[in-house]
Amino acid sequence: MSLGGHPNNVVSIKYCNYTSLVFTVSTSYIKVWDIRDSAKCVRTLTSSGQAMPGDVCSGSTNRTVTIPAGENQINQIALNPTGTFLYAAAGNSVRMWDLKRFQSTGKLTGHLGPVMCLTVDRISNGQDLIVTGSKDHYIKMFDVTEGALGSVSPTHNFEPPHYDGIEALAIMGDNLFSGSRDNGIKKWDLAQKDLLQQVPNAHKDWVCALGLVPGAPVLLSGCRGGTLKLWNVDTFAPIGEMKGHDSPINAICTNSSQIFTASDDRTVRIWKARNVIDGQISDAGDASEDLASN
Repeated sequence: MSLGGHPNNVVSIKYCNYTSLVFTVSTSYIKVWDIRDSAKCVRTLTSSGQAMPGDVCSGSTNRTVTIPAGENQINQIALNPTGTFLYAAAGNSVRMWDLKRFQSTGKLTGHLGPVMCLTVDRISNGQDLIVTGSKDHYIKMFDVTEGALGSVSPTHNFEPPHYDGIEALAIMGDNLFSGSRDNGIKKWDLAQKDLLQQVPNAHKDWVCALGLVPGAPVLLSGCRGGTLKLWNVDTFAPIGEMKGHDSPINAICTNSSQIFTASDDRTVRIWKARNVIDGQISDAGDASEDLASN
């Protein structure tokens, strides 16, 4: 099965357990795929808030990165835990999508530079908690109640900011982790909004991706140089590192036994995470087991 038809590189993908819909992002478009029957593109959403039936890019053979007038590059998307809302970072804001109606309901505003990453959590009163990271060096928090319309301002600005743009965010319980182009990683208390710990030079290059291992107190970080590192989330002590790729690591995804790293080298590598608490992860096989693009 292949979800094709994007005219340019696919930069983000999300799957919704509740609806069996897959969301893929390329330039200023989000394609919505229904994979219950066959891989069919049922909607195309744009950064400017338009929702169109079917696949509006299917006839395009233009491989150059062109963004139509009035649109912005979409850098990342995130679903809320119930799968009812989609948040798309484009330009200096984040567009909200009501997935029950496939309608844009408004935007999260307040950043002074492009929003590069975001993560969504659900808090006890049913609100979505969205944390965003931008090229403006700042991390912001938004509380979004279902039915919120128009422009939504941040409820908190995390201080002190990083020294460069934010590239990655991850939440574990009450803790937020941020990775930046300043090569550093910070750990924040989400409830108190305080900076708890930081590693100023966690990598020798931009920290481009963060990941967490279910059931283990371990943070994973990947950098622009291709190095993968493991950290104890409580002490921030380094517990392992390896050369994951020869190109930037753009994303890290995990389950209880495996770690997946996606890179600019057009591969996804699979790692065994059996003794991850001791920093022992190993390649899940030879190069033939990498998920390479054709």
